[in-house]
Amino acid sequence: MRDATPAFDGALVLTGGGTGGHFFPAVALAEGARARWSDRQIIFVGARRGIEARELPESSWPHLLLDVEGVVGRSPLRAARSAWKLWRAVYQLKAVWRYQRPRVVIGTGGYGAAPALLAARALGIPYFLHESNAAPGALVRLVAPKAQRVWCGMEEVRRLLPGAHCRLVGTPVRNAFLRDFRPADGLEPPYRLLVVGGSGGARAMNEAVLDIAGKLLEALPEWEILHQAGPAEMVRLVNRPRHARHAMVPFLTRMDEAMEASSLVVSRAGASTCAELKAAGRGAILVPLPTSANDHQRMNALAMGAEGRALVVEQSAGLAQRLEATLRTLMAEPVARHSLSKLPEVNHAVEGCLEDLASYLG
Repeated sequence: MRDATPAFDGALVLTGGGTGGHFFPAVALAEGARARWSDRQIIFVGARRGIEARELPESSWPHLLLDVEGVVGRSPLRAARSAWKLWRAVYQLKAVWRYQRPRVVIGTGGYGAAPALLAARALGIPYFLHESNAAPGALVRLVAPKAQRVWCGMEEVRRLLPGAHCRLVGTPVRNAFLRDFRPADGLEPPYRLLVVGGSGGARAMNEAVLDIAGKLLEALPEWEILHQAGPAEMVRLVNRPRHARHAMVPFLTRMDEAMEASSLVVSRAGASTCAELKAAGRGAILVPLPTSANDHQRMNALAMGAEGRALVVEQSAGLAQRLEATLRTLMAEPVARHSLSKLPEVNHAVEGCLEDLASYLG
């Protein structure tokens, strides 16, 4: 975290974090806003524990990281502690923003966005929201009625936010995904399977892949695996034996390049990842997080499946065996694999959001 609190007066504040699914759409919107309004200050507000705590200090973005954590799904004692931290963070922001008032706050969800959005609502600072998932989170439901606009990643969100001023735009992707991608059917051996458990990793997926990777790679010598395990999981798994063609890393900074070089992807089903898969034109096996709020990852995965872009494998008993059977078929049969790799879908979500913002800013 930067030592000094940024000067917020007249700034565009971007807030969203905890996971990459909330943080990366905020980055995409910030990149678009910087290109359009190069003279306006853009500042991120997030949490000290989320992905933003790893990404922002290494970036050029001015930022403020606050001591907050998730409240939903915790024990009563931990929830009370989290609620106290949230109240304190909101109080701190309000104390600053009464004298250095941002022009507008843009929130993309996650517990890291809660202090800024609640402070903006309390002080009457205009704010916009983006909800990527098919089912809005608790924070978005709470603050949506007073938002200038709620940008929706999926049509289903509208009916779940009655009274909110909604617009369907899709899910923003970073600049790196706003380009042409090589078609998957043009790749040559060694073919790559990309495994992505989310920005924080996924223990169940990691264990299942480690169980089956050696057998798959022995049976399919033209394949290799690139596996993003997550920083904490990498520490746990670094000494586990792996096949020579199974590379494991804590985090991939250039996800666009990793997807482009891959013939197939195994991933969680966060809305941001789904949007990036569409932009890259890559087919996937999606393993939705069973504990995601309002089961939104399963809904995202089913929507991708309905479009013919993914096969869905539920995380339950026998995950490794079902994942292995599905992978064997797709890795061994190019026609089946390529049927999931549709043409890359041009993403216009940032443009749609900035149109609204421009009409507000004047």
